[in-house]
Amino acid sequence: MNFADFRFRPRLLDTLQGYDRNRLFQDVNAGVTVGIVALPLAMAFAIASGVRPEAGIFTAIIAGFLISALGGSRVQIGGPAGAFIVVIYGIIEDYGLGGLLVSTILAGTLLFAMGVFRLGFLIRYIPVPVVIGFTNGIALLIALSQISDFFGLKIAHMPSDFFAQLQVLAGHAHTVHLPTLLLAASSLVIMALWPKAFRSSDEPPARTPLGSALRTLKPVPGPIVVLVASTLAVTVLNLQVDTIGSRFGGIPQGLPGFALPALSWESAKHLLAPTLTIAMLGAIESLLCARVADNLTGERHDPDQELMAQGVANFVVPFFGGLPATGTIARTVTNIRTGATSPVSGMVHAATLLLIVLVAAPLAANIPLAALAAILMHVAFNMGEWHEFVRMNHLSLNYRILMVATCVLTVVVGITVAVEVGLVLACIFFIYRISALTRIDPVPDSEMPVPPAPGVAVYAVFGSLFFGAVGKLERLADPRVLSHRVLILELHRLINLDTTGLDALENLHRTLEKRGCKLILCGANAQPLSLMRRTGFIDRLGEDNYLPLPGPAVTRANRLAGIDEEAMEETRAAALKFAAMPPGKAAERLE
Repeated sequence: MNFADFRFRPRLLDTLQGYDRNRLFQDVNAGVTVGIVALPLAMAFAIASGVRPEAGIFTAIIAGFLISALGGSRVQIGGPAGAFIVVIYGIIEDYGLGGLLVSTILAGTLLFAMGVFRLGFLIRYIPVPVVIGFTNGIALLIALSQISDFFGLKIAHMPSDFFAQLQVLAGHAHTVHLPTLLLAASSLVIMALWPKAFRSSDEPPARTPLGSALRTLKPVPGPIVVLVASTLAVTVLNLQVDTIGSRFGGIPQGLPGFALPALSWESAKHLLAPTLTIAMLGAIESLLCARVADNLTGERHDPDQELMAQGVANFVVPFFGGLPATGTIARTVTNIRTGATSPVSGMVHAATLLLIVLVAAPLAANIPLAALAAILMHVAFNMGEWHEFVRMNHLSLNYRILMVATCVLTVVVGITVAVEVGLVLACIFFIYRISALTRIDPVPDSEMPVPPAPGVAVYAVFGSLFFGAVGKLERLADPRVLSHRVLILELHRLINLDTTGLDALENLHRTLEKRGCKLILCGANAQPLSLMRRTGFIDRLGEDNYLPLPGPAVTRANRLAGIDEEAMEETRAAALKFAAMPPGKAAERLE
């Protein structure tokens, strides 16, 4: 890469041109709404990840501000995401909180480097069934991780391994706490039904008390309704359920402190896998989210600038005790639907969360963990592409294998292995499909501009001659398949040739020479011809044995086969004369 071409230009600079009071009002309104939506989600994601709730809030504040201010999307909202829950929990289990912070810093550096070297386009190469598979797997793991708080099970510590989790949950199934279960179930019902309550076109008119109340409540997000309602229920009814206060002692009322994680080369060497996992997942989630935003707004984001912004955010937040951050689809969609016009709305969203922490942190003590578990259950349900399982019978076998294998491996083994295996399987299936499309077929004499002599065989190569399809070419070297004196390969439908395919051509050429046979090529496209010339294959084959058109190639083959051209011309003229005869005369001539 030429570093003179390095470009760091946040989308914020472009969107501020012509910025006016009306747009500022829209951005502030959207930012405040998204900030309120982000509060319960940030706390829930942090608790589910095995850390204190304020870690999620501080991540939403710091990372949310940096991603919006420096990112390549006009409306994307960054912060802690549900996709990271399982990853973070597993890293803390294996390497501790310090290992998570160091991994996040290293992942931020890697993300920034990916943006610098313009690798944002690579995310588009991840097949859809792989993305759907690991997304569904993560959704299942999120739901599984919330069963304990949803049912109020008395579990001191939940392991990160899937089968160990099932064993622990089954062993504590008898400890279900009925008030916790009722509160969680009620919260989940509210989350599911709240948006639907306002979809009816028969809304009561605003002049009635009911209509006025509904119009007032309509903009309030479902998670906030659940948060307020469940907290009031715990406070008023004095419900004996686990709360943020009882488990964590509440949320500190103030700014996070700056602290240096214990960075060392020795620890960093053992954190390669967690670092790659965070970077890979952060890149995938953020750029997928940006593409969703593009579809809703009709604009295009800058993937490389977005990766650099994600890198800066993930590098900074660990110094304040934060978690890995990425683009978040739910909050981004909320931002768009509430009228955001620029990254200012994302910066306002961060400021809103900061104001809530400074002013209303003590009120969080009575928030029940059961309500947060219900919110995450709802997030997990909406996160999964469950309809893909329903219509599996209408999908190809390769698609089904990729999706199911990635999903199962995400749940049972881990997201890193799942994506790696998914990509390997996708490559294998792709190689198989392309090799199946590649054909080497004999060309009928009637389709040639010059009739080949009896000792000349003409074959046409279709598709891509690469390492997965060279076996089809190697069969031509078998004397039982081809016993002619000259072989013509017609290449105008060969779209690609790799070095393995070229090596197969070399071997075919040598094998035919040993049998006293000749190989002639004709009609190669630019890429195959360029490779054959650059490697000297055309020189070894002989310039006379490569011709651009089939007619001259057959003429040369006939000459090499020892056929008299004058006799061939007479044969050709007779054939043309015969073809021009009426059917009755042709039949008489045959008799």
